[in-house]
Amino acid sequence: MSATARNEPAPISAQAWDSRFMTAALALGRRNIGQTWPNPAVGALVVRDAHTEPFVVGRGATEIGGRPHAETQALIAAGDKAKGATMYVTLEPCPHHGSTAPCTDAILHAQIARVVVALEDPNPTVGGKGIAALRAGGVKVELGVGREDATFAHAGHLRRIREGRPQVILKLAVSADGKSALAGRRPIMISGNASLAEAHMLRARNDAVLVAIGTVLSDDPLLNCRLPGMDDRTPVRVVLDGSLRTPMTSRLVKTAQQYPLWMIARTDAPVEPELTLAAAGADVMRVDAGSDGRVDLRAALALLGARGITRLLVEGGPILSAALIKADLVDEAIVVRSQKTLGEGAIPAIEGMPLEALIQSPKLKLFERRAVGDDALVHLVRS
Repeated sequence: MSATARNEPAPISAQAWDSRFMTAALALGRRNIGQTWPNPAVGALVVRDAHTEPFVVGRGATEIGGRPHAETQALIAAGDKAKGATMYVTLEPCPHHGSTAPCTDAILHAQIARVVVALEDPNPTVGGKGIAALRAGGVKVELGVGREDATFAHAGHLRRIREGRPQVILKLAVSADGKSALAGRRPIMISGNASLAEAHMLRARNDAVLVAIGTVLSDDPLLNCRLPGMDDRTPVRVVLDGSLRTPMTSRLVKTAQQYPLWMIARTDAPVEPELTLAAAGADVMRVDAGSDGRVDLRAALALLGARGITRLLVEGGPILSAALIKADLVDEAIVVRSQKTLGEGAIPAIEGMPLEALIQSPKLKLFERRAVGDDALVHLVRS
């Protein structure tokens, strides 16, 4: 046997190619995550076989606003090369008529021979019907390639369909001694510049960002995405404000014409501030109060889900964080820990409980741990 023959790489199996292309489709779909709600951010590839190795002839991702869908975009890019090819798609293609024709019709019309689907869509209008339509049309369908990664990528869509609420991602910036603010709830910069940039990227990758009225009054946040060139990726800004105390002078209200601002109040909140906030551009909604007299969290999340929000980033303070943890409403937690200490008298990151109640929660498992500049990031996801 020659040295050249001995050093030839082993051929890649069909299963390995499927995994590679699905990984690429998932990466493609993530480009517009946070921008496609109420639809999921799907990725799709059209791939042709060759004598040497398969190659991509069409790519597509769900466009901003949710339309067009990834499958039709990939088919348009592929053109005539789609005939007899394989499509990789991260979520089951839709079989129903909406504002556009069904993706399954487009796939059949393009004469795709095989479709590899990562995940069945639990939406009742899809729910296996897309796969059945393709198979009835003579297309070979394989389901489950990349299922675990697709489940994470589409967690917001799955949560909204199954539970009627968005995926809740709690983000905390804490000091080395587990605090988030100075005495008197005075704000202080805890994270480094690298962590701050990552926080803005998180905003860009979620449909909405939520705070409570306490954060508005103490921090006067803007909650936009301030990364260069990404102002248009600012999520919907949501404030839990039971009695509508948000000042008209706040930065949130002053920019309500520029970035969407939704206020969720109790049903018994006064009408006059609602009219004033609405005139400034805010969208005021109401839900019942919970047993603690504050806005009922489950009702608020259900309202956001009904309005199409699939991924909700929570940047609230210690009180809201504690309430979400107690209500078992945290689906992901991102904790960025600084090397700074704030000392005695500083405010704990979670009201009335140690930080370990979140980090060591049996409801969450470690997804990622890494350094971000001088800070340490821990990402937890629901078990």
